[in-house]
Amino acid sequence: MNTNIPLAERLRPNTLDDYIGQEHLVGKNGVFRKFIDSGNVPSFILWGPPGVGKTTLARIVATSLNRKFFTLSAINSGVKDVREVIENAKGQKFFNTPAPFLFIDEIHRFNKSQQDSLLGAVEHGIITLIGATTENPSFEVISPLLSRCQVYVLKNLEDKDLHKLLNRAVGSDIVLKERGVKIKETEALFTFSGGDASKLLNILDILANSAEGQVVITDKNITDALQQNIALYDKNGEQHYDVISAFIKSVRGSNPDAAVYYLARMLAGGEYPKFIARRLVILAAEDIGLANPNGLLLANACFDTVHKIGMPEARIPLAEATIYLATSPKSNSAYMAIDRAMSMVNKDTTNRPVPLHLRNSPTKLMKNIGYGEGYKYAHDFENNFVIQEFFPEGLEGTRLYKPSDNPRERETETRMNKLWNREK
Repeated sequence: MNTNIPLAERLRPNTLDDYIGQEHLVGKNGVFRKFIDSGNVPSFILWGPPGVGKTTLARIVATSLNRKFFTLSAINSGVKDVREVIENAKGQKFFNTPAPFLFIDEIHRFNKSQQDSLLGAVEHGIITLIGATTENPSFEVISPLLSRCQVYVLKNLEDKDLHKLLNRAVGSDIVLKERGVKIKETEALFTFSGGDASKLLNILDILANSAEGQVVITDKNITDALQQNIALYDKNGEQHYDVISAFIKSVRGSNPDAAVYYLARMLAGGEYPKFIARRLVILAAEDIGLANPNGLLLANACFDTVHKIGMPEARIPLAEATIYLATSPKSNSAYMAIDRAMSMVNKDTTNRPVPLHLRNSPTKLMKNIGYGEGYKYAHDFENNFVIQEFFPEGLEGTRLYKPSDNPRERETETRMNKLWNREK
């Protein structure tokens, strides 16, 4: 049997019991169970990566409560479309009937005026807003609207969820049952899926369409099928996470040519410029770091500029920042230092007291019991430095920051070793 309906659509769940993943939201005591049981649903925003079930979850809530469900896509909708839906919603509301739902996909792409047009309707209960976004709503949704919405975070599907989805597809989909599916290996399938349910099902579709007879799932078969259908696979990637990964790794790997190539692919594919700019800021802190602190300043300047000018001109500061960071010396020493410190703090269950000499002593009592006693003010000493202990008892001499091998940090390491009288 053949069908033009994609596997992901054929398997779209209609109830919470069929919904896979996001147990923290849809499990036995999950908030979405309570929404459906009580019928009391506030406006909310679903924040998470592509393919984790944001749209499906919104539809399940509306269907389970038998409420009108309006949908808009922020990519191709404007203020006029929003106002038309609001007027339509007003016509649906009689006496004490619950407000219809308005689902806006990729709400982070709405500009301020478009988001402003929603405020009154949300505030007066004309609609119950459901937004879906792959971007942090704290940055992309205006504060007045955000304050009227609950934000729920969805996560990438875990391997156990992908196994469950795979078994359901193989066991219940009429097309795959007819073809017969033999699962031998799943590593490549799950790796390429990247926690994205839509990707997993799209890959199964690609494999089934590229094979004759029985469908056999092996790492090689998956890899071969995707290489032959790379355009289709990329098209279904929504936010192009594979390309952004290649972009980041090219910058980290000091290849400006490849980095600019992937930047161009993202821009040509309609990637949100602010998303790229934000990744450059993260990359500057994580991968360039103390080898060239100016990298973070330039990345921040790029982020601000992209906000101000938009496309197509934004491509220029994006390219400038990309090339600068790619050609800059690299260091992840600060990133590793804070991770070591966080790991140590999380594992250390001892609530270690701050040494007395480091404590402030604003009252006479504190001074009398030794607060601040023995503290040496660095500026009173030669070179504005004096050796003293800063760690709590039991952690004396701990080293968390390990300089990377680049000119700037080699100089820093030499200076610190000299100050602290320690071997390299």
